[in-house]
Amino acid sequence: MIDRPHLFLRRLFDRAVEVADPMRSLRDFLPEKPKGRVIVIGAGKASARMAEAVEAAWGPCEGLVITRYGYARPCRGIEVVEAAHPVPDQAGLEATARMLTLVESAKEGDLVLALISGGASALLVQPVPGVSLAEKQAVNQALLASGAPIDRMNTVRKHLSRVKGGQLAAAAWPADLLALIISDVPGDDPAFIGSGPTVGDPSTPDDALAVIDRWKVDVAASIRDALSHGSGVVKPDDPRLARTRNVIYAAPRQSLEAAATFAREAGCDVHLLGDALEGEARMAAEAQAKETLALQSGMMAGDPPILLLSGGELTVTRRGDGIGGPNAEFCLALALALDGAQGIHALACDTDGVDGAAEVAGAAIGPDTLKIAAARKVDPRLALDRNDAHSFFGSIDAQVVTGPTLTNVNDFRAILVQSPRAG
Repeated sequence: MIDRPHLFLRRLFDRAVEVADPMRSLRDFLPEKPKGRVIVIGAGKASARMAEAVEAAWGPCEGLVITRYGYARPCRGIEVVEAAHPVPDQAGLEATARMLTLVESAKEGDLVLALISGGASALLVQPVPGVSLAEKQAVNQALLASGAPIDRMNTVRKHLSRVKGGQLAAAAWPADLLALIISDVPGDDPAFIGSGPTVGDPSTPDDALAVIDRWKVDVAASIRDALSHGSGVVKPDDPRLARTRNVIYAAPRQSLEAAATFAREAGCDVHLLGDALEGEARMAAEAQAKETLALQSGMMAGDPPILLLSGGELTVTRRGDGIGGPNAEFCLALALALDGAQGIHALACDTDGVDGAAEVAGAAIGPDTLKIAAARKVDPRLALDRNDAHSFFGSIDAQVVTGPTLTNVNDFRAILVQSPRAG
């Protein structure tokens, strides 16, 4: 029996984050530093930490990376710019323009090292002609509220950008380009990590319009007009990508397996449900609650605890006016579905430390979650209806707040199941 379930689950999460820290994991994937010119660029929530790791191995470098506000790290040569996420801002716009100029200065024989992680879609912002920053911001906000999967959101973002969908790599031609990537998308397709700035893409502007229509994304007429005139997204066989190499060196699977190893050493029977789960957070919670209760019903006193682990990227179709994210909403829906079942505790967090747009990683629940809410006169059903999970967990002191983790390998969900017969 695990006596302190919430502490145990938090340690599992911390282990998952730890193994994805670029200072621990990036160096093994760096080649020897070339003798010629090297330009380091990057974008994402982990990009400053990645740049720090590069300079720890190579020494001071020329370059520019863009990260989220609060995620900067000290670098000796590489410039670190902070900008807004998940909705882009002027700082990101200006830094991206400077990055393009820097990349375009590369010549044959130079190496451009690109450090890409989740969050790059918002941080790399350079709208196509005819689209303003304000209009791009509105599209991002509408996409985030639509419930569309991240890969579909990124299809729209690519075709409204001058840097995504392989365009950043094309700008570096004829230099060599090595992209080191941390995956935060289900399936680990580099074309969808940060909207694939170094990866060609076969999609078309019509595909982007189909996403807008399918998920009823409210966009300005200028957005549809821009998409009707094509885009600069680079096809996978474009010769300007011939000298580009994309390497995913950290991914959700590695973090889940590290957590699983930790749990097995603690005596748990681990069930890995997959690292690429998608769909509505509340629906996933209901399905996992059903599976959890079924597993517990077959347990006897003295049986080892069961741990259900899953990753991926769940979504929330915004119906209310609350403050919530997919991990917190998953926990809230899970608590309601479990209805106080004894012996079951859970935690769901985003490994970047930010669930949705809140400065909260996620939440933790246990058998007493609904009782505490009732005692504090907080209605969990109303909170779920309003997509207000963060406020709910804040009111019962069950939020998980980590601050910047400096990495990003997507969502982490853990459900610990102990026999109620064991106490």
